[in-house]
Amino acid sequence: MKFNPNTVGLYCGALISFCHLVWVAMVGFGWAQGWLNFIFGLHFLNSPFKVGAFNMTTALVLVIFTFVVGYVFGWVATWVWNKMK
Repeated sequence: MKFNPNTVGLYCGALISFCHLVWVAMVGFGWAQGWLNFIFGLHFLNSPFKVGAFNMTTALVLVIFTFVVGYVFGWVATWVWNKMK
């Protein structure tokens, strides 16, 4: 079965950028540091990181950049998959 690289790229980009959009919302609401400490604690680690102040420009760049990276990854992975079939 062959897949459309553009479609898979869009899905991958949307998924990864949505995850980062959730992170942006958590930073904006002030919930990110608690979540980060919780995740590190589940791994028996002390968190060496402090969440910075919310910045709308940084948030937009993060979501757009992760969409592009996810799209490229999905496109390339699908292209390789289709070539192997």
